Amino acid sequence: MPFAASLILLSPTPAFAHASDRGHVLLLPTGYYAAGGALAVAVSFLVLALLPSDFLGRFWRRRLPLFAFGEGARAIVSLVSFAGFAILIAAGLFGSRDPLSNPLPLTIWTLLWVGLVLLQGLFGNLWSWLNPWYGPWRVILRLFGKWQTWRPPPWLGCWPAVALFFAFAWFELIDPAPDDPARLAWAAGLYWLLNFAAMLVFGYRDWSRSGEFLTVFFAMIARFALLERNEDRRLSLCWPGAKLSNVAPLSFSGIAFLLLALSSVSFDGLSKTFFWLGLFGINPLEFPGRTTVIGIGTFGLVLTFVLLAAAFILAIVLGQRLAGSPHSLGQAAGLLVWSIVPIALAYHVAHYLTALLVDGQYAIAALSDPFALGWNLFGTADLQIEAGVVSGAGSAWWLWNVQAGVIIAGHMLAVLVAHGLAWRLHPVPARAALSQFPLTVLMIAYTIFGLWLLATPAAG
Repeated sequence: MPFAASLILLSPTPAFAHASDRGHVLLLPTGYYAAGGALAVAVSFLVLALLPSDFLGRFWRRRLPLFAFGEGARAIVSLVSFAGFAILIAAGLFGSRDPLSNPLPLTIWTLLWVGLVLLQGLFGNLWSWLNPWYGPWRVILRLFGKWQTWRPPPWLGCWPAVALFFAFAWFELIDPAPDDPARLAWAAGLYWLLNFAAMLVFGYRDWSRSGEFLTVFFAMIARFALLERNEDRRLSLCWPGAKLSNVAPLSFSGIAFLLLALSSVSFDGLSKTFFWLGLFGINPLEFPGRTTVIGIGTFGLVLTFVLLAAAFILAIVLGQRLAGSPHSLGQAAGLLVWSIVPIALAYHVAHYLTALLVDGQYAIAALSDPFALGWNLFGTADLQIEAGVVSGAGSAWWLWNVQAGVIIAGHMLAVLVAHGLAWRLHPVPARAALSQFPLTVLMIAYTIFGLWLLATPAAG
């Protein structure tokens, strides 16, 4: 795994903190917000349980045609993206060591992992055009022609993507210095080379769907976007979740991938709380640094995933028994796990919103001078950073309301999606509603947990 390999190749370096990590106590009536969020999710369940069984089908089938969009420029866009990626790697190796003035960590951790995820959830699969592998792969194909590739065995599923996603999450959340530009450049460069080699061996299409975790993750997120691209390459406006009307159940590896996406973001928030640090006798006001909590962090990352997976499987099993379902656990869980995606997207946006608002400004400034040579390529090198957008009583109030609203809306959409998928499993409305009751209880509990994560005291 490239991110783990980078730890061997590089010696330990000082730890850096994200610029927007919060270190304040939110003095708002969070108990009322939690109760209101739980009530909103519960009411959504009750309303949907009383609707006609074909309502969601008719709701999701509505489209507003827009315009056709060709694919001829896809390779060109990808090549430009690859060139930008290569420049960022060079900036990481030879540019400033300050993570707030070097564009590599700011681009990967803020523009890619926060900003692009949000855009994917709104506008569709932009990553299929922006990824830095497709263009170079097409160039190699044009130069050398087609060659024999090996199809990954069916049993492999997307377990390679799960392993790489875990390595990525470990590097981001637990590695002592994920923001160090040189360290990150080695990790990102190795990751690109590993996946490009796999694409040459297994084929771009097969590996990108099972091994390259960013492509797998972004494709799942894009299914909830407001734009849909049809077979005739025409864009249409649709409702969130509409593209799940004919989705196939995921394999167990796909289930694990989606649950890992949600649990890793949840642990990112949990790992900084006074509650979590206090469990291990660590004073959050005198945080000893990430190097001293590597073992604790690794344990917590794995534990969060295991607990979420166990709770999800238990909810599916109980729901299937309540409904007297003839479907297998794999079929039911593989279909209903799609309802996790809006929750994962909502947590992602809410948790990293402050990073996007502050570090996004640093990224815009750093991109104008990638090698710290006094350049001003885009006229933004002297941008005045407005960190006050996330500090102060007024900012805390609107920021909390936006974050809470996003989490509650994500869970309500998850209930909507889960009901639509349940009606595919159980055509009888009463059975569909019964099958969803345990999963709705889990969603209510996770809503409260998510709001608590945002409000509880956390170390900076």
